[in-house]
Amino acid sequence: MIRMVIADDMVIFRESLKFIMEQDNEIKVVGCAGNGKEAAGLCQTLTPDLVLMDLMMPECDGVEGTKLIKTANPRIKVLVLTTFNDDQNVSAALRNGADGYVLKEIKPDELIMAVKSVSKGFKIIQQSAFNSVLDKLVSCEQEESNTASKIKADLTEKEKAIIRLIIDGKGNKEIGEILSFAEGSIKNTITGILNKFNLKDRTMLAIYAIKNNLV
Repeated sequence: MIRMVIADDMVIFRESLKFIMEQDNEIKVVGCAGNGKEAAGLCQTLTPDLVLMDLMMPECDGVEGTKLIKTANPRIKVLVLTTFNDDQNVSAALRNGADGYVLKEIKPDELIMAVKSVSKGFKIIQQSAFNSVLDKLVSCEQEESNTASKIKADLTEKEKAIIRLIIDGKGNKEIGEILSFAEGSIKNTITGILNKFNLKDRTMLAIYAIKNNLV
């Protein structure tokens, strides 16, 4: 049995959804909410398997509601349901942990199938929404690649050498000995490299360098 919560600010619509969902004997609606915050509260008390989350709601929308739910209990699945094919909000909801995204134009049987699929761990994005999200992701990757290429051209030979040694797993002291620089100088240079690429630590730098072919 899939235990689910429905979050939508329109009472008639969420009651209609409840009726549709419970036509399937494998689904049980255990609660309804009027916004994301209410849905997160119900999740704390009812611990459902899945939340069917409207995207545009007052006080706390589906994007923020998804974040609240996933932060408290990542096990709970969130399927975003909305009338808006808005790639920015879709991307934000997915970044906050949403497990799927479908539009309200979806047919009842397709929605039931989407709920069952998400509950089993599949990621669902309706085709009409998928294309715009994919375009945005590709655009972001291209922008990141272009930024990396520009900064790569500005890297000094010392910085490149340090990045290579970080990828090899060398510590600051070892890098200093290999390149004949003081350990403090190596540390300061690494800090500068991290700032250039807006990265938090040397592990992220190693991964970023390999991904973007910096050295």
